[in-house]
Amino acid sequence: MAVTISLVLLFGLVLFFLLRSKELGPGGAFTAAGFGFFLASTGAAGPINRLAQSLIDAAANL
Repeated sequence: MAVTISLVLLFGLVLFFLLRSKELGPGGAFTAAGFGFFLASTGAAGPINRLAQSLIDAAANL
């Protein structure tokens, strides 16, 4: 768990700087995929899934 959170922070930080510098190429895609992969294995996955489902349900009711 500690290694997963460290990798989430590392990938998140790198992705933040890539987005800020507007340099998204193949390396940025790999970073974003790694960030998502490791984020999904943390405790944040449940709330993120519930938020996404709530947004989908709200959009369907518009």
